[in-house]
Amino acid sequence: MTAADTPPARPSPPPRPPQTFLAFDYGLKRTGVASGNRLLGHGSPLTTVTAEGDARFVKIAALIREWQPDALVVGIPFHPDGAAHDNTRRAQRFARQLQGRFRLPVFEVDERYSTTEVLASGARDADAAAAALLLTQYLDEQERKESR
Repeated sequence: MTAADTPPARPSPPPRPPQTFLAFDYGLKRTGVASGNRLLGHGSPLTTVTAEGDARFVKIAALIREWQPDALVVGIPFHPDGAAHDNTRRAQRFARQLQGRFRLPVFEVDERYSTTEVLASGARDADAAAAALLLTQYLDEQERKESR
């Protein structure tokens, strides 16, 4: 068989988008955590991590080992007019730290009013519920992009 007789190589399939996620509603003292996937299309509250500094990442590492997500979602707070503030930068730094420590894709989501919305709905764990809301918003946004 010569090179001319060899069938052309099949192109590799396009990369599969992430299917399972952990989402984080970052705070200085508490970080809400939720899980979700594309199939169900929404986030579910898991827990709130109350540790700070490196201790926070130990608890997050345990959650990542347990849930084995394909990617992470982090809520980034902004002022109502879209301007950044101190917590915006802190949440963006947290997102970079997650990516660096766990080598998973990290997607940022605008989290304006998420905690206010879940408090108004009577959530028992507002931080985890806010993380679930962020993840649901992210999944909805991805669904809209893919259906265009």
